[in-house]
Amino acid sequence: MDQMQFVRKVIDFQKSSFDNSFEAMKTIQEQAEKATDALLSQTNWIPEDGKKVLNQWYDAYKKGADDFRKVVDDNFQKVEDYFSTPKKGKK
Repeated sequence: MDQMQFVRKVIDFQKSSFDNSFEAMKTIQEQAEKATDALLSQTNWIPEDGKKVLNQWYDAYKKGADDFRKVVDDNFQKVEDYFSTPKKGKK
């Protein structure tokens, strides 16, 4: 196995690890959101403004997570492109 193949396999492994970890984190967050929503729907003592703030917090988290995912995916693509392009003068 040449060095470029090895580097590509390492990059693929890192990307796969990130994807799996990110999806697990996202699933945990979604479950926590559902549990919190169920709790909030059954309580009368939390004002609507408090519920609205929590919903804004969920939305901000989702946007931040999506932005983070996009940045990581873009940078993985840059690394993959860099290591897949043959260098001049080398085989």
